Amino acid sequence: MDETGKLWVVATPLGNADDLSPRARAVLEDADVVLAEDTRRAGLLFKRLELERHGRLMSFFEHNEDKRLPRVLEFLEEGLSVALISDAGTPLLSDPGFTLVRACRERNIPVSPVPGPSAPVTALSASGLPPLPYTFLGFMPRRKSQTEKLLAAHRDTGATLVLFERKSRLEGTLRIAGEALGGREFCVARELTKEYEEFLYGSLDALELFDCDLRGELTVIIGPGGGEGEVSEDDLARLIEEEREAGGKPKEIARRVAERAPGWTAKEIYGLMRD
Repeated sequence: MDETGKLWVVATPLGNADDLSPRARAVLEDADVVLAEDTRRAGLLFKRLELERHGRLMSFFEHNEDKRLPRVLEFLEEGLSVALISDAGTPLLSDPGFTLVRACRERNIPVSPVPGPSAPVTALSASGLPPLPYTFLGFMPRRKSQTEKLLAAHRDTGATLVLFERKSRLEGTLRIAGEALGGREFCVARELTKEYEEFLYGSLDALELFDCDLRGELTVIIGPGGGEGEVSEDDLARLIEEEREAGGKPKEIARRVAERAPGWTAKEIYGLMRD
């Protein structure tokens, strides 16, 4: 047995059992301890995937992560193999685990990812909206004011936004997004990899045409904006002056401005700066 064990961060299927990789199967079957958000759901997952688990199953979720952390580190320091899973998909993305991974790194305990299904990437890859750059926001805050602030902070980045939302809050969040971001195209990916998988499209300035009464797990992708009309030349000039004050070479300034001005390229901005 090694002096220290290893923490495995294991991706599990979003829905389709065939998406479990052979490597993930081997790690989960061999692990001495499996950490799961919900041990009941994890048990059902093992049964559905026909996994032979010989290790201990331990709950590890948002409200007990700090309490569990010392014991899990003890397991690892004793040389045990620990696998971290979420309810579905890749752990840490809107799920517990960051504190544990960070603590392992600080103690030189090996951490190894076992990649696989990830709802944000899966949804983005088939949405037809610009994939780069993109920003993953996780679940939206519960308070409207916090959601407004979060979305407004990403208004001028030029990035496609990917987020999770519950069905009961979807319409409200899309309306807040429309107020904060303007009339952007969006896609709601429903029940990814499952039997009733759907990709539904709409515009934030025409929500009355979109049926928000959806069931299942939802991933929302909001496009980066509609082009040059979204940032006027006057606004662009203001952004250029702000970035000039921050310093840097002209091409670097143009690049930074382009990140804040959807519809404008760094080359176009650089040309305007030289005129």
